[in-house]
Amino acid sequence: MKRVKRKAIERRAIRVIQTPQHPLFLFSLSAKELLQVAEVSRVSRDSEGRLLGYQRPEVKRHVRNIVDYLDSEEVIFPNSIILALSSSVGFKKVRGPRVDDKWAEAGMLSIPLPRAGQSKPAWIVDGQQRALALSQCRRQDLLVPVNAFIADEVDLQRDQFLRVNNTKPLPRGLITELLPEVSTLLPPNLAAHKAPAALCDLLNRDPESPFRGLIRRPSMDAVARRSAIVTDMAVVKMIKDSLSGMTGCLFPHRNVATGETDFDSVHRVLLLYWTAVKDVFPGAWGLPPARSRLMHGAGIGAMGRLMDRIMSNIDINDAQAPRLVRSELSRIRAVCHWTDGQWDETGMAWNQVQNTPQHIRLLSNVLLRAYTNNRRTAS
Repeated sequence: MKRVKRKAIERRAIRVIQTPQHPLFLFSLSAKELLQVAEVSRVSRDSEGRLLGYQRPEVKRHVRNIVDYLDSEEVIFPNSIILALSSSVGFKKVRGPRVDDKWAEAGMLSIPLPRAGQSKPAWIVDGQQRALALSQCRRQDLLVPVNAFIADEVDLQRDQFLRVNNTKPLPRGLITELLPEVSTLLPPNLAAHKAPAALCDLLNRDPESPFRGLIRRPSMDAVARRSAIVTDMAVVKMIKDSLSGMTGCLFPHRNVATGETDFDSVHRVLLLYWTAVKDVFPGAWGLPPARSRLMHGAGIGAMGRLMDRIMSNIDINDAQAPRLVRSELSRIRAVCHWTDGQWDETGMAWNQVQNTPQHIRLLSNVLLRAYTNNRRTAS
């Protein structure tokens, strides 16, 4: 009886020997081929409670974001997929004189395609969301870099999975600083931060900005960081909340349908308001947060919410706008204890206010209540 040869994907590859039992291979697979040979080992437990697999569930939104990028016109996809290969995979070195540099071997990798009902010869150790997105994108011929190692044992696969994913995420400040420089399609969570991040950068560089040189950025040298007393995330969040909330004073300057922002108008609103804040509270402006809660994350957040109330009624094109904003801010001056004393309604000393949602909410309520009551009395 004639034996039917098993079908396989053959691909040129580089073999790297770190440990003889588990050689590494560098090669490429098309989007279509990837899930033909590799499967995701989902984390679960069997009927006896034993842990199976190691991969987290599919994150559909994340996968959709990657698919959107893969379906765009110009795609660069350098992120490699890491696979654990079954020992059924074969490798043949090139014949003739060695053409490698003695550090790696060139050859042909043969990955058998599974028959119906058989297990696949590879498991995805890192890149499951990317692999799922690749299987759903329009460009099924897109070649993807693959790093792989031989490992039949799930324990070794799980070990490598944990090591690959046991890295710290990028610092939020670094992401905030890099975002304005990125011009490609971004996932929604990063795209929502791009405009606020760019405006934060502008406030830190504009000679007319009261924040000039005061916002801490990862790229600053040691000398500049000593005078940078405001965290960039506090400023970015203040801007983002106002841009995204329907009651925010910056919200009308953003086109919700297209995602475009009128940077010029938003910049003018921010300069107008925060310059007035500096003028009304000169003794608290520019001090480190330990000496002034106005420059603290809680102070920036609470004053940002007051900004939404005040600036919604100010015509930024009015020549009297700077005077009007200072007049409105003076309504809360009596209740503010940025550098000493006690916030009467909260029972907290000035320096007990922390950068937490609860404290920002408490401080915001104090400021908004004082502002509303003063306006009501004045009228």
